Amino acid sequence: MPEDHDKLLEAVLQIARAAGAAILEIYAADFTVETKADHSPLTAADRAAHELILRELGQLTPDIPVWSEESADIPYAERRGWPRLWLVDPLDGTKEFIKRNGEFTVNIALIDGHRPVLGVVHVPAQARSYLAAAGTGAFVDDGDGRRPIRVQRPAAEPVRVVGSRSHRGASLDRYLECLGPHLLVPMGSSLKLCLVASGDADVYPRLGPTSEWDTAAAQAVVESAGGHVVDLDGRALQYNTKPAPLNPYFIVYGDDSRDWLACAR
Repeated sequence: MPEDHDKLLEAVLQIARAAGAAILEIYAADFTVETKADHSPLTAADRAAHELILRELGQLTPDIPVWSEESADIPYAERRGWPRLWLVDPLDGTKEFIKRNGEFTVNIALIDGHRPVLGVVHVPAQARSYLAAAGTGAFVDDGDGRRPIRVQRPAAEPVRVVGSRSHRGASLDRYLECLGPHLLVPMGSSLKLCLVASGDADVYPRLGPTSEWDTAAAQAVVESAGGHVVDLDGRALQYNTKPAPLNPYFIVYGDDSRDWLACAR
């Protein structure tokens, strides 16, 4: 598979862009919002993107199963035997979609041995994509063409901290107080990780719940850009290792000369 990463990455980018186009059609019109069993919002855009991605990945790699947020109920007894899988969030940042602020993404990751080895994070409203694969590097692709991205080393002063627009809490406030002088960069969806990957932010402390499909694609980008996505014990996030899809709390950072975990403990 590694030797095919370049070709596979291009194909997945096109799938993510097609899903983004389907999302934008609904974004431009009136749409209704439903509530899922976990009380999270759901729109026709989530469904349309899910169905498109499921179909296209099935044609691209029929031997690799797909686990999507919109097919989250696949039993772990079935998933645990998958050596590789596609992990997909068809519309990450549904709350941002509903607010119409443009900060929502299409996330597609290839998981191999519980680690993300390829990822595409497409931003439909901005016509921008972040993409990476193990051994090929990390890139941003937008109206100015494709260019490589790297994390910022050393971190800026004051430190640029990216945080959630929709999920800020007391734990983040405590982290920021401990961190000292900083600039807070509010952002939605998996774009928070991508800002660290591109060097536009230094750290993203996520001290609240997320699911595996929220982070996998962007983690591939961060790691290929030289950064880290680790739990509060310093271990890289892994995927499809347990029945529930919830991630542990985690920190995303680029400059590894600093102890970014100290303020989270």
